[in-house]
Amino acid sequence: MVVGTPGRIKDLIDKKALRTDFLKIVVLDEADEMLGRGFVDEIREIFENLPADIQVCLFSATMPPEIVEMTEKFMKDPVKILVKNQQLTLEGIKQFYISLQEDSQKFGTLLQLYKNMTIAQCIVFTNRKERVKELADKLAEHKFVVSCISGDM
Repeated sequence: MVVGTPGRIKDLIDKKALRTDFLKIVVLDEADEMLGRGFVDEIREIFENLPADIQVCLFSATMPPEIVEMTEKFMKDPVKILVKNQQLTLEGIKQFYISLQEDSQKFGTLLQLYKNMTIAQCIVFTNRKERVKELADKLAEHKFVVSCISGDM
């Protein structure tokens, strides 16, 4: 299994550190985000280096028509599986969305969540790799056991 951002995967292929001839499946999670954020060229180059009979799986909460049109170039006879909104959360997993007026309120709100809830494990997603390190450092300062991962780590 290989997990990485399109840029990192392309880099590994270019450096011949990742052989693609025996790959059977390629998975793009949050496909609409990746394809919509300028990763199109990297993804296209990755697919040019993949076996012709590879299975492509795209996962996304939304799939705008222009993204569907683009993915048709990579997929053969795709099957769409649509999940109803009430089925999106898995049993035993709670997801929260809290709308805040200011970015500066986020860390304090996260601390309040930890203070008011029993949380055994938690995954916090950020939109920038710099933010991953900042958040991990701040949580460690508050004596939380934390691990982080991003494209650079």
